[in-house]
Amino acid sequence: MNRESKRLATTYEPTPEENKALRRVGRRLADKPPAPNLKVHHQEGQLASIRPDHPDEAVGSLLLAETVGTASLEFLQGLLGQISNVASHGPRSDQQAMNLMLSMIRGVEPRDEIEAMLAAQMAAVHMATMTFARRLAHVENIPQQDSAERAFNKLTRTFAMQVETLKRYRTGGEQKVTVQHVTVNEGGQAVVGNVSQHGGGKRRHE
Repeated sequence: MNRESKRLATTYEPTPEENKALRRVGRRLADKPPAPNLKVHHQEGQLASIRPDHPDEAVGSLLLAETVGTASLEFLQGLLGQISNVASHGPRSDQQAMNLMLSMIRGVEPRDEIEAMLAAQMAAVHMATMTFARRLAHVENIPQQDSAERAFNKLTRTFAMQVETLKRYRTGGEQKVTVQHVTVNEGGQAVVGNVSQHGGGKRRHE
């Protein structure tokens, strides 16, 4: 047996730290709803066919609908078509890029159509951001640098605003600010408490 065969025959034993990480990944996967990826079929002279990568197309479609927070197959089909347009290179849909965007949307864990649309926009902005990051790294002159830098900055600011919008939507717009309030009474005794300010500006001591 040569050295390469011996290497392949040896079973790798993960370190204790790696086993801990693998268990954490396993728990994360167990908490995620099962949902298939997308499979793109290209036929000459026809539009690309986008279907769930699942033995049963109907079951796969329902699993995809559930993972993007909708019960409407019409909404799902429209959303996947929009993802396909963003992830396409020329006239051909990019299956890998589509599944990347879909994984981003899943990561947001949308609970309804509004959150699904916002998650899709966040995925689209991220894709565009990375495109301009690549361009910025390969500029050949100052005008190209300025153009790519402006677009990159706008996109990153937009993404940050989208994250805040999602947070506000999920909390119903409620905001709470807690400030430490220190009162020194006569005789030098200090009383420490919290002052909570809600969205309407009213304060109360706790």
